[in-house]
Amino acid sequence: MSAIKDIYAISPGGKNWTVPQDFDVSFNWDYDDGRAAMMGLYRKGVEMQWDAETRIDWSQEIDFENPQQLPEAMLPISGMAQYERMNAAEKGKVRRHFQAWNLSQFMQGEQGALICAAKIVTQVPDADSKFYASTQVIDEARHVETYNRLLQKFKVAYPMTAPLKELIDQVLRDSRWDMTYLGMQVVIEGLALAAFQQIRDHAQNPLAAAVNAYVMQDESRHVAFGRLALRDYYPQLSQAERDEREEFLLEACYLMRDRFDAVEVWQDLGLNPADCAAHMFDSGYMQMFRSALFTRIVPIVKDIGLWGDKIRAGYTEMGVIGFADTDVQALQEADENIAVEFDKRRQYVESVISRAADLTPAE
Repeated sequence: MSAIKDIYAISPGGKNWTVPQDFDVSFNWDYDDGRAAMMGLYRKGVEMQWDAETRIDWSQEIDFENPQQLPEAMLPISGMAQYERMNAAEKGKVRRHFQAWNLSQFMQGEQGALICAAKIVTQVPDADSKFYASTQVIDEARHVETYNRLLQKFKVAYPMTAPLKELIDQVLRDSRWDMTYLGMQVVIEGLALAAFQQIRDHAQNPLAAAVNAYVMQDESRHVAFGRLALRDYYPQLSQAERDEREEFLLEACYLMRDRFDAVEVWQDLGLNPADCAAHMFDSGYMQMFRSALFTRIVPIVKDIGLWGDKIRAGYTEMGVIGFADTDVQALQEADENIAVEFDKRRQYVESVISRAADLTPAE
C-alpha cells in the first residue's frame, strides 16, 4: 500500500503543520461519577469501539470512473459546458479527483478532531468530560486510519483546504476550552455528519457507504458530547460572553459553508475555478447540499443556549433557520441503527460465503 504523501495531487507544503498553543492544563481530583448523561455517553463510547481492520471488508474494489458510484448530480460541475464536452475518460478523472478531494477533507478534518479531542482531555475541568473525550481520541484516530485506507484505493489525495485549516487554526489557538468544543464538536463535526450522510445514503459502492456509516455512528456521539457539555456551561456566562460565541459561530458557519468549492481540484485539472464556482453557485444540488449541511448544527446551537438575535438573524439570512426544531436525538439514533444494518448485511454475506465453502467438495 502506497503512502498518502506519494499520492497527493498537489503539495501540502511540508510534512507537518504546527499550531502554537497557550492554555492551562486542568487536573480534577474528585474522580466522581459526574453527570449521569455524560457517564452514560462515556460507557457507550467504551462499549462501541471497533477495529477498522476487521469491521470493514477492504477487499472490495472501486471503479476509477466513479469510485463511490455516486449519482452524476452529486458532481458539482455536472452540466457545465466544459465538463459536458469531455470524453468518458476525462469525466471519470474529474469524478475520481473530486471524490478524492472530498474524502481527503474528511481525513484531514478527522486529524483535526483527533488533536482537538486530546486538547479537550487536557483542558476541560470536569472528570466525566475527560473520560468521554478520551474515548473520542481513539475514535478519531480510527477515522483517520479508515479514510486513509479508503483514499489509497483512489490513488490520489489532496491537502487540507484553506477554509477548514483556518477554522481549525482558530479553534486550536483559543485558550478557552469551550471554544474547542464549539468549533470542533458543534461546527466541524456537525457539518461532517451532513457531508458523510450524503455518501452513506447515495453511494452504490458498498465499501464507501460502509465507511461513512460506521464513522457516522461514532460522530453522532461526539456531537452529543459537545451538546451535553455546552448546554450546562453556557447559562453560566454573561450575555457579552454569549454574544462573542454567537459571532464566532456565524463566522465559522459561513467559512465551512464555502469550503466545498474545491478550488484546488479545478486548478489541478486545468479547469477555470471562477467558471466552476459560478456553475456550482447556481447548481440546484449544491444549493440543497449547502442548506442540508446545517441540519444538525442549527438545532444544537439552539439547544445549548446560543440563540440570541445575532445568531437567529444570521441563520435566517443563510436560509437555514428552519432546521431549528430538527430532532437531533432522532438523527443520532438513526445513525446508530443504519450502522447496525450495515453490520447485519456484512455478517449475512460472510455467512453465505462460509456455507458455500463448507458445501464445496474437497479435491
